[in-house]
Amino acid sequence: MAHHFEIYKDKAGEFRVRFKYNSEIMFSTQGYSSKSSAQNAIDSIKSNGLGAEVVDNS
Repeated sequence: MAHHFEIYKDKAGEFRVRFKYNSEIMFSTQGYSSKSSAQNAIDSIKSNGLGAEVVDNS
């Protein structure tokens, strides 16, 4: 599996999402109190991320 979303529980007991590509963590989200909220974050990224613009603040 070259890339995937991963839901995990952090040390504080919150659910987080990270996106991995070739075992490298590309990004992770804030903590969520429920697993369903973490899944909603994944769904939002999938549906809204493809059309997102790139903002270069360099």
